[in-house]
Amino acid sequence: MALPTLARHFVAEGRRVRGLARSDRAEAALKAASIQPIRGDLDAGLAPITAAAQLADVTIYAAQVAFYREPAVIRTLCDALAGRGKTLIFLSGSGVFMQRTGGAWSSDSFAEDDPFVPEPLALPRVKAEGIVRASAAQGMRSMVIRPPMIWGPGDNGPVASVYRSVALTGAACYIGSGLATYSNVHSADLARLFSLAIARGQAGALYHAVAGEIPYRWIAEAVAHDLGVKTRSLTVDEAAQVFGTFGALIQSASSRSRDPRTRTELGWKPFQLDLLSEVGEPRLRALADPQFNQGANS
Repeated sequence: MALPTLARHFVAEGRRVRGLARSDRAEAALKAASIQPIRGDLDAGLAPITAAAQLADVTIYAAQVAFYREPAVIRTLCDALAGRGKTLIFLSGSGVFMQRTGGAWSSDSFAEDDPFVPEPLALPRVKAEGIVRASAAQGMRSMVIRPPMIWGPGDNGPVASVYRSVALTGAACYIGSGLATYSNVHSADLARLFSLAIARGQAGALYHAVAGEIPYRWIAEAVAHDLGVKTRSLTVDEAAQVFGTFGALIQSASSRSRDPRTRTELGWKPFQLDLLSEVGEPRLRALADPQFNQGANS
């Protein structure tokens, strides 16, 4: 979920929101959304960020830095907030237990505190999660929210990727059997979860947020029906040429999650349940036009 989506949610709730801006353009965008900018860059230095966090009642870490840097950044932030009674929420993701199935389905599904074998690329993220949760013993209310695939207005998720595959290949593509499955949640429902975590979340807790799950092949079939084209199965190597290397990794993997603690402890439930409701949106249909994509990439 893009940070502006979450920030706008809090502004709509009447909260005073500050957001990190690394450029003049980002600063202007925050101001336009009634968000007070904090000028800083996690790659340049943490002092402005930790100072702002110490002044805030709640800090939400949803930054995108290289995975290998996350544990050190998070430890510095937790140390700065220790003993102050502040709330820190770390936005993680269900990719930590992603399984590389080559497009096949997996029967494994993970609730909040179920053990799992971490995805190797996400080992630093798992370490960062542990630092956040352990910091609850240092006089702060810290917790982790670990959503699955996030979709909603303007997203660039799997439905968009399948539409783009039509522009590149003439068919709606999936990988292998296409039964690899990622759980999903709408961005508006996830934003509500953050509000509930602020109000009711327990120190040291981990929360999931799941509205449903759908195999990638079903997405491709829905897009194919919308555009009147065929579907096509790709090998993982072929998929890297269509979806990109990272996109092919994600769309050939399963990451199925459950959220019993979230629903019981916070009273959260999703309202947007159908990822396929995006199919047919004009913004997505445009992605299937080769000329549109050539213009976007020029």
